[in-house]
Amino acid sequence: MDIPLWPTPHEPSRLGRPSRRAATAAVETHIAVLKGEPLKAALATALREAEGLGGQERRFVALAARELSRHTRLLDLAARQLGHSPGKHALTEDTALVRYTLWRRLFCGEGWARIGPEVKLPGPVRPRTLHDAVLEGLATKPLAEPAAAEGSEAVIERLATRYSFPGWLTQRLAQVYPEGTLAGLMASLDEEPSLHFRARPPGTRDAVLAALAEEGVAVEAVPCAPDALRVADSSHRIFESRTMKARRLQVQDVGSQLIVLACLPPGATLEGLAVADVCAGAGGKTLGLADLVGAKGKVLAGDHSKRRLSDARDRVREFGLKQVSFPYPVPLDAVDVVLVDAPCSGTGSLAREPDQKWKMSAKAITEFQATQSKLLAEVAAQVKPGARIIYATCSVLPEENDAVVEGFLQKHPGFALEPVGEGWAPELQVGVDGPYLRALPPRVPGGGFFAARLVRKAG
Repeated sequence: MDIPLWPTPHEPSRLGRPSRRAATAAVETHIAVLKGEPLKAALATALREAEGLGGQERRFVALAARELSRHTRLLDLAARQLGHSPGKHALTEDTALVRYTLWRRLFCGEGWARIGPEVKLPGPVRPRTLHDAVLEGLATKPLAEPAAAEGSEAVIERLATRYSFPGWLTQRLAQVYPEGTLAGLMASLDEEPSLHFRARPPGTRDAVLAALAEEGVAVEAVPCAPDALRVADSSHRIFESRTMKARRLQVQDVGSQLIVLACLPPGATLEGLAVADVCAGAGGKTLGLADLVGAKGKVLAGDHSKRRLSDARDRVREFGLKQVSFPYPVPLDAVDVVLVDAPCSGTGSLAREPDQKWKMSAKAITEFQATQSKLLAEVAAQVKPGARIIYATCSVLPEENDAVVEGFLQKHPGFALEPVGEGWAPELQVGVDGPYLRALPPRVPGGGFFAARLVRKAG
């Protein structure tokens, strides 16, 4: 597989507005990440402390900060080829400046004339040991394309470098997915994700698309989920649209929407039923379930994280959904469907949280699997006969998906696997793999998601 290592630069319209102040905020964010702070928290701090940034500058900061974590391995390879291996840097600030300079060169297609004003002394950060001449050399010296080696191991190594994945994770993915699927999956998880929405209420996507078109917002339908749509431009005007303010839209990944769809009993609806979302988190799927059960149904939401559940309460209040409540504990014996969106490695969400790929480990995957199996068994012990459990993750690893479900069924003969996707329209089947939902990018746009539907047998 001949994969060029050096990328095609981004379209300028995607970048926002670069400036010296924006570069400072982006580099400071990356420094905080290198020192152990989560990317989301570091970015929020940098944007809060930056003074006078306009909307397009803030957009640039957010993209640049994610990109520096996203492309770490490839940027470090370029640095080594140019004689500035990260191991030689005296300070974390030096590493961040080198990566930023090379990102602007390789991924933005800029030369020193544009990069220099953003990184020259006395900014964007201090202390530093690198002179301006060093950064200018990184922006201007010839950078050869390394020759592609032959053999399966060489292909795996090249994929890991090009798409900046840890070697152990690339090796594991290569054991699971064929070469063509693997390359597309890794490429999708190594790029800035598109912004997807769910049209509300269900079944009104065409009307929502028409309303947005009248407002001059460029959007398009995503065929593989019935209510999904994608923003076709980068203006972000959709957030100021009348349609958005009328709560006709919810930001939600396509795979996440398909998990909610998998909660529907075959050939039936959730209208008027009682549903539990036991790992509700910030409430994204809770909102989707609330729309499906309608005003006469009930959604009982819970989560071990009080902070995240507080976010869910705020979103439910914002959308005016009276059918959602937050009892503790959630009475699982009183519901018809339980969604278990289990804590997982998040390997399917690396496009949105690129710093996580450098924090996970094979040991952590094993620990997640144990937690997931225990959680699924605890839920199963409480549900009534005929109730359905939808087990879901945002992982692309079978250890957290198929293996958990198959292990559960071996130990719980009172449950049966009910195929996901039964009765779905053909265009929705692209995310279905046998009895499971396996929404993998780029076939299903967005992140990677998994779901299985289990039913407790009568008696």
